Amino acid sequence: MFVPPFCPHRDCSNHAHPRPRFCKRHGTYLARCRPHPVQRYRCRECRRSFSRQTFRADYRDHRPDLNPRLFALLASGVGLRQCSRLLGLSRRCTELKFRKLARHLRRLNLNLRKHLQGPARFHFDEFETFEGERNTRPLTVPMLIESESRYIVWAESAPIRPRGKRTPGRLRAIERAEKRHGPRRNLSERAIRRTLARGAALTREAPQVRFESDEKSNYPRLASEAFGAQRLSHRRVNSKVVRDTYNPLFPINHEEAMARDLMGRLRRESWLASKARRYLDLGLQVHMAFRNLVRKRFNRDEDERSPAQILGFLPRRLRTQEVLSWRQTWGRRSVHPLSRVGTSVEAWRVRAAT
Repeated sequence: MFVPPFCPHRDCSNHAHPRPRFCKRHGTYLARCRPHPVQRYRCRECRRSFSRQTFRADYRDHRPDLNPRLFALLASGVGLRQCSRLLGLSRRCTELKFRKLARHLRRLNLNLRKHLQGPARFHFDEFETFEGERNTRPLTVPMLIESESRYIVWAESAPIRPRGKRTPGRLRAIERAEKRHGPRRNLSERAIRRTLARGAALTREAPQVRFESDEKSNYPRLASEAFGAQRLSHRRVNSKVVRDTYNPLFPINHEEAMARDLMGRLRRESWLASKARRYLDLGLQVHMAFRNLVRKRFNRDEDERSPAQILGFLPRRLRTQEVLSWRQTWGRRSVHPLSRVGTSVEAWRVRAAT
């Protein structure tokens, strides 16, 4: 039976430091979208009420039954317009559901992580896409993965300046884009720092970090700043080497190819390109959650473990309904996706360690 782990009202003393039996049952209510009654509770301190649904990821959703289907469609590269047609929703409703699910998945991915034990090995690379217009608003997407498990540590987009041949027509298009959106800034290095910082947070206890990338000039400096020069072993590979399975950078090249295949926003010739960079970042969060938590590492793997399971973040692969189960708003105090009784992520981790 579900037991609320804390009072969800942030100004209540039972929110940060809940006392034993801080709440009591306070009746039930019937929701149109659920066949069974939902239990309500009342906090003994602030006297405000809440329910089991308050801790659910589909809190205040009008059609929570469609969330697993929408997640499966988005993780398979289907665009928002087609998702709205298949689910019978308006385009605006589909957009809002996508944004809410993506923000939830970002928190879930971060909450389930823990420090890696022993030597760590990462592959890193950048690939390019665009927002709105290909010739005038390019983006770079740095991606960092754990090499053995193929766990995507982080990926985000950043604007870069237009490159390549500048014909008179393209120069006029760039000038129009700058008048509308302002001068195009190059924020590639800032995005790389943020991405590598996610990897450094996982390897605080690792004695050695192996880092593999191409020969871009600023990678050695940024990697040393993130992981520390004393424990970093950086291998650089020429980007002109044939990109086959024998290429040392094949793991990251393979993950980038999968991202382009499973994300319509990243396909080279597609109508699904993001109009704004922030929505591409949300799409990346959906892909990372699916790749890390739901999908097994390789199709040929007989044990069918997910990347998060291989690293010890989870005891097994998550089902779609479990990924979208409990709200992750409260960090590691949030309810673990595999818990049925309200066990927090932190308490689950302590119990698994013992």
